[in-house]
Amino acid sequence: MNDQEMGDEELDVQYRAMIDQFIDQSNQFAETNSPENVGMALLFAASRFNAFVVSQHAESLADYEKDLGKAKSFFSTQYGEMLDENLDDYKKTYDKYHQFMKQ
Repeated sequence: MNDQEMGDEELDVQYRAMIDQFIDQSNQFAETNSPENVGMALLFAASRFNAFVVSQHAESLADYEKDLGKAKSFFSTQYGEMLDENLDDYKKTYDKYHQFMKQ
C-alpha cells in the first residue's frame, strides 16, 4: 500500500513510527557519541535525503534547478516550525530531561 492509498490516520501512525525509530537509533548513537554530533549527523542525513526527494520530483536538471529556491524555503520553514515546537515541548519538561542527560 502506498501513501496515496492510505488515509490520514494511517499516514500519521506510520509517520510517528518512523520518527520513533529515528529517535531510538539516535539515542543509541548518543551512547557512544556526543549528542551534538548525532544531531548534526541527523541534519546532514535529512538534507541529503531531501535533496534526493526534490530531485525525484523534477523531470529534468533544468526543472530541478528551477525548484531549488522553493525547496530550500519549504524545508527551512518546516524545520523552523518543527524546531520551535520541540523547543517549546522541552521547555515544559526541561527538569525531567535535563536530569536524564546529566546521569
